[in-house]
Amino acid sequence: MMNEPEIPSPEDLSLRLQGIIKTFCLKSPDNSLKNEANEKAWDEPLIGFSSGADPLYLHLKEDIGSFYWTPIEIFEMTFPEVTVSPADLTVISWILPQTRATKADHRKETAYPSERWVRSRLPGESFNAKLRKFVVNTLQDAGFEAVSPVDSPYCSLADSARYGYASKWSERHAAHVSGLGTFGLCDGLITPVGKAMRCGSVVSRIPIEPTVRPYMDHRAYCLYFSHGKCGKCIKRCPVGAISEHGHDKVKCREYIRNVTAKYAKDRFGLEANACGLCQTKVPCESRIPLPKERKVRFLITSPSASIH
Repeated sequence: MMNEPEIPSPEDLSLRLQGIIKTFCLKSPDNSLKNEANEKAWDEPLIGFSSGADPLYLHLKEDIGSFYWTPIEIFEMTFPEVTVSPADLTVISWILPQTRATKADHRKETAYPSERWVRSRLPGESFNAKLRKFVVNTLQDAGFEAVSPVDSPYCSLADSARYGYASKWSERHAAHVSGLGTFGLCDGLITPVGKAMRCGSVVSRIPIEPTVRPYMDHRAYCLYFSHGKCGKCIKRCPVGAISEHGHDKVKCREYIRNVTAKYAKDRFGLEANACGLCQTKVPCESRIPLPKERKVRFLITSPSASIH
């Protein structure tokens, strides 16, 4: 009598998937800035998981707008023939950290993005898109339906009554729900490797245990919100799009579209909407800027679990 095939545990699936993603980032020739030295665009990724039934996804929809997708909504749009519940779904999220060389270059700039930073936005994001496709294909080949929300033909910008223009799916917010970071004054996501990074995510019907969120507040890692000091990102913005009131998305977008995008094309021959000055030369560039004991003390006294 043949033995029944062993079904991988959720922990095994988590470890296997993390290994597959990290190996792809390490070995893929597409993880490149496409410069003369063919430098890597990204360092080793951080990976987290969240349940499609996590209540924070519903909170996001209520907070941002009815157009914003929960994991099950984009999954059912993609696979209308498959019957699932939110708890059947896992959101796989990753952080691609900027390299030391890219961050060092970018720190020197005060008005325009460095060449390495621009390249991380163009060929670098192209690699991120290939990583999303690779993860989707790998999961589907293994029998798990999967979709990359930002690559869906249904994905588009919409108008949020509270926040202005917004996307139907946010890679940063998926990373936050998946235990990978919290938001700063400039709206950047502060992660264990800092906020000089990019995010990616995939929704799949696969049983993986969620990553434990080591925070209770959506701004726990930001020194300005947690301790009332810092604000270094305010000074880094050349157009005043960041203030103690937060991030002015319209002013930021206008500067990028009308100034830095033109600079990138004229100077480097690259058509990229890049700036990111607020992500470097700040305490949260490459780490969580809080001593462990102070972070824990803050989290214990912070009852809010809301997300901006």
